[in-house]
Amino acid sequence: MAAPEFEVIVIGSGFGGLCAGVRLKQAGIDNFVILEKDKDFGGTWWVNTYPGCAVDIPSHLYSFSFAPNARWTRRFAGQDELLAYTRSVVRDFGLAPHLRLGTAFEGAQFDEEGGYWLVRTSAGEMSTRSVISAPGALSRASIPALPGLADFAGPAFHSSRWDHAVDLRGKRVAVIGNGASAIQFIAHIAPQVAQLDVYQRTPQWIMPRPERMIGPRERSLLARAAPLRLAYRALNYLLYESRAPLFLYTPRLLALPQWVARRHLARQVADPLLRRQLTPDYKMGCKRVLMANDFYPALMRPNVRLITDSISQVSANGIATTGGAERAADVIIFATGFEVERVLNAVDVRGRAGKRMFADSLEAYKGCTVAGFPNYFTIVGPNTGLGHSSMIYMIEAGVNYAVDAIQIIRARKLLSVEVKEEVQRAWNERMQRKLRGGVWSSGCKNWYLDGKGRNYAIWPGFTFAYRWATRRFDIGNYVLRT
Repeated sequence: MAAPEFEVIVIGSGFGGLCAGVRLKQAGIDNFVILEKDKDFGGTWWVNTYPGCAVDIPSHLYSFSFAPNARWTRRFAGQDELLAYTRSVVRDFGLAPHLRLGTAFEGAQFDEEGGYWLVRTSAGEMSTRSVISAPGALSRASIPALPGLADFAGPAFHSSRWDHAVDLRGKRVAVIGNGASAIQFIAHIAPQVAQLDVYQRTPQWIMPRPERMIGPRERSLLARAAPLRLAYRALNYLLYESRAPLFLYTPRLLALPQWVARRHLARQVADPLLRRQLTPDYKMGCKRVLMANDFYPALMRPNVRLITDSISQVSANGIATTGGAERAADVIIFATGFEVERVLNAVDVRGRAGKRMFADSLEAYKGCTVAGFPNYFTIVGPNTGLGHSSMIYMIEAGVNYAVDAIQIIRARKLLSVEVKEEVQRAWNERMQRKLRGGVWSSGCKNWYLDGKGRNYAIWPGFTFAYRWATRRFDIGNYVLRT
């Protein structure tokens, strides 16, 4: 029987896929490819180009530990700098020959006899001993099925696929949603448009954004003094890590940050009615906590209106609400988030005996391996998401675990490794016990919970606990086949 074409196929070229590529090369594994469905690499930071697009975690923390960057010009880097950073990682670690751009992952089937995966792509079928899946949680845009949307005569697009060919100057623009991307781009487009209607379903907890520029002298010092750069990164890490207990263990302490957020709102919004409309009635942290200094002032502009009535109908030239009003619109911009749950099971991946991945439940062992799916590793899988710190830390931990497993497969000449079903079950029962009582289940609607109200997304604890759990591949919890 012929050997598989590749030792590893990596799915996705965002931070997860690039991290996997770097770690594979550092492990001496060179026979791999990175599949990317888009025409260029960079994941989130290539796809999202909306005005004001930026990270909400400090730049020095939102970067790989093995690729420090002293050139950040802002504490919270913008999309252009983040994309440039991914360019530098590909260049510095020699990943370009491994990239397969414009090649969409369409499914996979495990060959039980040969112990390898047959991977279907838009460029044809490939075979590989192992798969590292890192498609990114925020890769499938969610657009609500509004009545009459197909009849709308003007441009309509999601913020993650910003249509730069549409000139918004002097237009009547309807923004549907007020989440993380909306609060960034609304402030940028408000001065350009004739009318801006913001359709809000649920108000958000918004904290002041401690933004600042990083000047040339500071950048030069951080570049020359590695200990100082490490200390600065560590300080940011500790600052953000300290928020974890507020969400999980001591939600009552959220009273202080909620007070800060309310004061921020009161200082920036004078109108008492608008303030009431913008004040959440759920615990902070139940939905993603946002940061912005210019969103509330944008809503105070005379050409901007916050609409809290539900949308009942879209017509060719406007939007009607359940309150009976109809507002004219030339352009609709959806800021309605992503189908995070569907990302995990959107593609047909078949393991042993034709079992489909995540068909019944979104569960994995350490967010990385799934019973019935040998040699298949998910990065940022179930219960590895965060509400308090940098996902790059979690990505590195998951990738290190997967690459350690692949090295063991190679060194021991194994056909496959597969997590034991009872091990996976015990792990997930433990996750759910730890999540019980956390702020994410306190009553609001969020994407962390599946249709049954089970939290499939959040890591219930400190990020260093996940790093410890994935510090080595625990081969005793796996079925080995030679």
